[in-house]
Amino acid sequence: MVSEKNYKSKNVCVIGAGPSGLVAARELRKEGHKVVVLEQNHDIGGQWLYEPNVVGEDPLGRNPFLKVHSSIYESLRLTSPREIMGFTDFPFMVKKGRDMRRFPSHTELLHYLKDFCDWFGLREMIRFNTRVDYVGMLDYGVCSNNDLKWVVRSIDKSEKVVEEVFDAVVVATGHYSQPKLPSIKGMDTWIRKQMHSHVYRSPEPLCNEIVVVVGNSLSGQDISLELVKVAKEVHMSSRSLNITEGLSKVISKHENFHLHPQIDTLHEDGKVTFVDGSSISADTILYCTGYSYAFPFLDTKGMVVVDDDRVGPLYEHTFPPSLAPSLSFIGIPRKIIGFPFFESQAIWIAQVLSGRKVLPSWEDMMKSIKEFYHSREVAGIPKHCTHDIADFEYCVKYGERAGLPPLEEWRKELCLSAILNSFANLETYRDSWDDHEKLQEALQSPHFTQLGLQDSSL
Repeated sequence: MVSEKNYKSKNVCVIGAGPSGLVAARELRKEGHKVVVLEQNHDIGGQWLYEPNVVGEDPLGRNPFLKVHSSIYESLRLTSPREIMGFTDFPFMVKKGRDMRRFPSHTELLHYLKDFCDWFGLREMIRFNTRVDYVGMLDYGVCSNNDLKWVVRSIDKSEKVVEEVFDAVVVATGHYSQPKLPSIKGMDTWIRKQMHSHVYRSPEPLCNEIVVVVGNSLSGQDISLELVKVAKEVHMSSRSLNITEGLSKVISKHENFHLHPQIDTLHEDGKVTFVDGSSISADTILYCTGYSYAFPFLDTKGMVVVDDDRVGPLYEHTFPPSLAPSLSFIGIPRKIIGFPFFESQAIWIAQVLSGRKVLPSWEDMMKSIKEFYHSREVAGIPKHCTHDIADFEYCVKYGERAGLPPLEEWRKELCLSAILNSFANLETYRDSWDDHEKLQEALQSPHFTQLGLQDSSL
């Protein structure tokens, strides 16, 4: 335990009230800090607060400050089963009268986040309709890291500008908003429709069109599955033609669904040429090419940069050594079981700020980061995958640092069985599965029985 003499209560600004921002606010307050959460939208949820109206957004999302934060489309359902997704002390229960499926819609996850927010009384800390447009250091170069303070400038709905000073800032703005676009010859002069999946909401506007879907990510596959029912033709352009059994089954089932290699050129007359020399005439190009990390409001004097999707340098994907602990990031890692990981990040950040935990020296943090970068390089992992974890052991070690018990075995196994099922049965994996035994083990575990709130079983 930290002694009272060393304990520090900080004035902390959390940017964003999505899953990572909410759990950050909870843990910071629990640790005795004074917390303000600034949220640009009218409600909590972040990415999970569905926004049907994308009018006015650049179809390719090329503006640094986007009008629309959420990239969720109307029909989106979770790709992970609900049992694995909850925070460690607040299970994602099935509730009567709501979406009771194991892989529910995005609306159900928003309900869960609202339940979490209300159960722990988090709303009182949140200022809604408040967009952060600048975060920078106060008196940079004058004081030491330990005394560093941050100026946060925000704008509310009435365009009123507020400047405040905080002891620490936690950036929790997510990473599924800023579209990542490929560089394709002719892209800038192609006069037909081009859009990124960030502004895709439903298939109807593309009815009877010939659509090229660029990318076979989960969203690319999902969107193609619903487009194939209304579009004249769907042509999926993929970096690799080595596709899963599930996608292969879907393509062979639909006469109007075709697979191609990467696009070579977009021609002004609407022709699309692929690298194998084949070509088609298309009405719309839909880029399902993922998202980039972007912090357009953040001025760190170049001490934290985004380079080819590597946010760095960050110690354990969380603290920039030169600005730690007063600046931290939560929710940067991908390919993890998100909510429990965000929770462990939140606990660690809160405890480092209070003095309960101490970070290594700047030299040791930088050494650790360099070793991590080198290990990824040696393993042949490209820079843009720096924050793709895909490693349960890393998550367990990270959780131990925050004092959390290890990830339950059933959580890992249900995660893996869902991934494998999606590879084999893309169209049906959300509604048909064979991990019943593990599911029962999960539902009878302390995680699900701790609150005594079971409304019904699956």
